[in-house]
Amino acid sequence: MNGSSKIAQKLMALFLLTMAILIPNELFADRFVKAAPEAAAPAVVGKAAPDFTLTDTHGKQWSLKDQKGKVVVLEWFNFGCPFVKKHYDSGNMQKLQKEYTGKGVVWVSINSSAKGKQGNATPDEHNKAFADRKAAPSVVLIDEDGKVGREYNAKTTPDMYVIDKAGKLVCAGAIDDKSGVDQSEIATAKNYVKSALDEILKGKSVTVAETKSYGCSVKYQ
Repeated sequence: MNGSSKIAQKLMALFLLTMAILIPNELFADRFVKAAPEAAAPAVVGKAAPDFTLTDTHGKQWSLKDQKGKVVVLEWFNFGCPFVKKHYDSGNMQKLQKEYTGKGVVWVSINSSAKGKQGNATPDEHNKAFADRKAAPSVVLIDEDGKVGREYNAKTTPDMYVIDKAGKLVCAGAIDDKSGVDQSEIATAKNYVKSALDEILKGKSVTVAETKSYGCSVKYQ
């Protein structure tokens, strides 16, 4: 190989090295696979209930992980929804809340309505609404960005979830088997939440673990 060829090769190598340094990194971005951020595991009946932390209507942080050793009910609500009104105007939801919180169950009412959507309210407005209805949840949580609602795949109001003392999701879906808005249906309805709680508190497995919820769609952003 003569001197001219060697010089040409060196110049080409230098050119390629320079181009590799100068070409913007983004031109090569599609050649590399980036690890996606790890997503929170969705709620699945029979599996551990996903942990979450939300702010309650008194400005305090509330975490599911702190409830280990207790049975927990998650209730998605929206007082503008006629299906929620059915269960509150009749006193059905309050009766369940009082009966089972009296047995040590932690009853958590969650609002996932986005700002400007039906059901969204200030903490004080939520507190007044529950007081006016003489409701008795253990805590009322605000999920305005809908993160927790989506994690639990809450689709309607009401949408009900029961978590056992070990932190496992054991029941999810409808409150009962009567999907209308007529309060008279409640007397003959099979209440899935009540049945699940009774079975859990007796140390039994939940007979009806999953049902299709009914009601208004959760007003996510």
